[in-house]
Amino acid sequence: MPEKQMGNNRVQVTGEIVSRFSYSHEIFGERFYMTDVSVGRTSGTKDCIPVMVSERLMDVTEDHIGKLICIEGQFRSYNRHEERRNRLVLSVFAREASLLDGTEASGEVNQIFLDGYICKEPTYRKTPLGREIADVLLAVNRPYGKSDYIPCICWGRDARHASQLKVGDGARITGRIQSREYIKEVPGAEAEVRIAYEVSACSLETGGTER
Repeated sequence: MPEKQMGNNRVQVTGEIVSRFSYSHEIFGERFYMTDVSVGRTSGTKDCIPVMVSERLMDVTEDHIGKLICIEGQFRSYNRHEERRNRLVLSVFAREASLLDGTEASGEVNQIFLDGYICKEPTYRKTPLGREIADVLLAVNRPYGKSDYIPCICWGRDARHASQLKVGDGARITGRIQSREYIKEVPGAEAEVRIAYEVSACSLETGGTER
């Protein structure tokens, strides 16, 4: 992979494995598996982050629930067709994965850097308490003409900055991956509780990004 396109999407997550590995897919004889990693926030809330791991990185047949794992990789997206529409599915693609013991553990980590461009007009709003928020959809290039589409949330001054951006503008975001539950209304059935994933930005810089 070109070095530049490895650097425009960087994730590091250290947390507790909270689910067994489940088979996802196979490419060129290499099998990939999914697991969930729980990472705490300073507020005490925990984010449950889906992680995709190759069988070549670790023994995915073992039960690793409760163990601490360090993942380095990228935040990736793909469209899954369901209910006559496409749904954006996000997960961390592990390039490196290692289980940590008590002597190696240095606390939970959840950090991400994205360098891409605005691919949808940002949406600016205020909470009932007056906090400023902007929703940004960032396209981040991958090799071979592919891109990942990452929803991000900017706050305060960064939200005001984001509200001025146009489709095609370059943007660099540093922050953390967060999960949140929402209710999905399903016609003819009971409402479902689903989990959305997004990047909560702690800094936003613009300009200079090449496609």
